[in-house]
Amino acid sequence: MKKFYIITLALAMIFAPLSIMAETPDGIEMSVSSISLSYKDGNIHIVGANGEVMEIFNLTGTKVTTIRIDSNDKTFALNLPKGCYLIKVGKIVRKISVQ
Repeated sequence: MKKFYIITLALAMIFAPLSIMAETPDGIEMSVSSISLSYKDGNIHIVGANGEVMEIFNLTGTKVTTIRIDSNDKTFALNLPKGCYLIKVGKIVRKISVQ
């Protein structure tokens, strides 16, 4: 019976889903598939989203702005009032906080 519990525990540890979330000291960096977003000090850096459209929404769901991304590595200065915003690029959506 003891072997059964040890084997069950070992299998549970091996197949348990892992959730890893990292925050860099320089800001928040997020990536999904080939698109990478990072936000710091009012600037958003997007890599791998050539030809995509970036949409920014406030938390009430109102679209604040739409920007077409025309290169593979692009940085935009966001002149937004303080608050939380949702950024959508392609199929990914991320939340940022402007302070």
